[in-house]
Amino acid sequence: MPRKTMVAAVLLACLSPPTFAQAVPTPDSDPAPDDRHATELERITVLGRRQDLVGNAISASEGSVSADDLARRPLLRTGDLIEFVPGLVATQHSGSGKANQYFLRGFNLDHGTDFATWVDGMPVNLRTHAHGQGYTDLNFLIPELVQTLTYRKGPYHADVGDFSAAGSASFELFDKLDQGLLEVGIGENGWGRTVFADSFGAGGGDLLIGAELQRDDGPWTDIHEDVNKRNLVLRYSHDAGNGVFRVTAMDYRNTWNSPDQIPQRAVDQGLIDALGSLDTTVGGESSRHSLSGSWDGNAFGGQLRVSAYAIGYKLSLWSDFTYFLDHPDTGDQFEQHDNRHVYGYNAVQEWSDDLGKWQFGAEGRRDDIAAIGLYHTQHRMRLSTIRMDSVVEDSIGMFVARETHWTDRFRSYLGVRWDLYDFDVDSLQPENAGHVGDSLVSAKASLAFRAADALDLYASWGQGLHSNDARGTTTRVDPVSGDPVKPVDPLVRSTGREFGARWQPGKKLHATFALWDLKLDSELLFVGDAGNTEASRRSKRRGAELGIYWFPDERIAVDAELSWTKSEFSDSAPQGNRIPGAIPFVANLGVRANFDGGWYLGGRLRHFAAYPLVEDGSHESAGTTVVNLRVGKDWKRFGLALDVLNLLDSDDHDIDYWYASRLPGEPAAGVEDTHFHPMAPRSLRLTARWSL
Repeated sequence: MPRKTMVAAVLLACLSPPTFAQAVPTPDSDPAPDDRHATELERITVLGRRQDLVGNAISASEGSVSADDLARRPLLRTGDLIEFVPGLVATQHSGSGKANQYFLRGFNLDHGTDFATWVDGMPVNLRTHAHGQGYTDLNFLIPELVQTLTYRKGPYHADVGDFSAAGSASFELFDKLDQGLLEVGIGENGWGRTVFADSFGAGGGDLLIGAELQRDDGPWTDIHEDVNKRNLVLRYSHDAGNGVFRVTAMDYRNTWNSPDQIPQRAVDQGLIDALGSLDTTVGGESSRHSLSGSWDGNAFGGQLRVSAYAIGYKLSLWSDFTYFLDHPDTGDQFEQHDNRHVYGYNAVQEWSDDLGKWQFGAEGRRDDIAAIGLYHTQHRMRLSTIRMDSVVEDSIGMFVARETHWTDRFRSYLGVRWDLYDFDVDSLQPENAGHVGDSLVSAKASLAFRAADALDLYASWGQGLHSNDARGTTTRVDPVSGDPVKPVDPLVRSTGREFGARWQPGKKLHATFALWDLKLDSELLFVGDAGNTEASRRSKRRGAELGIYWFPDERIAVDAELSWTKSEFSDSAPQGNRIPGAIPFVANLGVRANFDGGWYLGGRLRHFAAYPLVEDGSHESAGTTVVNLRVGKDWKRFGLALDVLNLLDSDDHDIDYWYASRLPGEPAAGVEDTHFHPMAPRSLRLTARWSL
């Protein structure tokens, strides 16, 4: 382990103060629910890392995080919330207005492929997206409004369909707040953030209002990110029948400039420094608006949850990864444009009996993409159209699952899911237009045995899938070269297995362990000169994961999460069998503590090891370690928190790629090189919070 990592680990491990506040009820404790929410709380089995899942979960790779856990961890970006999923890494290779880059279980998930994400029943992954399949942008979330994050790794649950190979996560927002809040934050590099959130009684129900404004210029030497993010959330919830009805409106807008990844040789030659840019005119603008409604309660002799949503989304993203490789005179900058509406519904019915429960579900979704385009640009001005399409993508999914408790110690889970997809592509190039349909049936099975009162053993098997970009299923001619190409399969199968254990001898200790493997019929890989992903070879992965959660006192929590993975292509090829971007080892160490006098602390170390950049492993990243720290104090209605991001001022990289680009004066074929996005240097952010 690098010396910086060892020092940081010791630093966080030693943060155990001698004196703590008297034990008082905390948000981790399960409060007595009011009558209006009693039905919903009976349905939720996981409320935080202290929750005892022995005897309830069907795998060692599932869990949940409470609002209190979320509140105490310092965040560089909103997308870092997803790092509460053990072993998941969220980085960035461009401007902070863009979706994060995600890594989990040996996957370079790009911006979300093979990991499914929802917010209050609405899918976040965008299919057939201009920048990458399954694009998952979490910037529309206001972290202070997130009540729980529930995660499940592996394709073992029947209610999860598309993008489910590596796992899934679901964010649930509050219906109402015990106290309103106003937060004002300032920090280095022009960072500023204001959040207002409160709830009010209205019409016999509750009205929740949340708003966020954020500005940031970033630490870059020759570009101001000029982030201008605005978020608004309105939610009304009310008793209806034997349950709760909710309607939620969300509005998100953002503009930014992008410090994109840069070639190592440009830094070595002194053309720019590590925080510099070769094209200072790239960036983006994005918006997302949604209206959703749900009802959750007792119906038809069981538990019923139904929801529907409508989402409007736009993105214009300007990037420049290869500089003068394809266009020596005007440069290689390009724009990716996406304009769509997404409509969908979900319905899940549960019935319980003496031996367990049945679960039936149906979902439908339409992505009506009016325009999805790729343009050659210069200084954000369009010079030519590379590809322009409109797409209608429909899907229907249905599932049935049975969880059976055969004895007090032995239980099983069986599920089957059917997914049907329809792709209709209208292209500027008629030969690339077409209509394609496909379907898949997926099976799931798990066994759980309670070997002791505090110990569960699990065996899980499941099939999952990810959909490919609709344009790839109908493309027959490369839009740039004119060469014939073979269409990709519409749906790609994944198959996973897992053996695990969960041990919870008491309220002070909780540990999980899992051995798993996963096979994928087609990998998605990043293509530097196109700025997107393409379908590739079959792959296989196997790994081991360990999570330890220790609560020595009611006011302190320590967690350690370790993940090992071996990833490779299933076939033999001259270029090699290693998978670019597949991280072999991830370690997280965290601590949260509350002290006398209202003081508290939250610290986090994250390390991920060097990973291959090319198939033969001849080029690798250097690995990355970062420590973030939050120290704060709460008074009666007022609080202050200081975040120290990148505490050790590490100059490691957020992400690395290996591909060819061309700088002025270089050969026409370009130069293959490491292209990296640097980690932001140490920065301070101070936030004041008023309870209303």
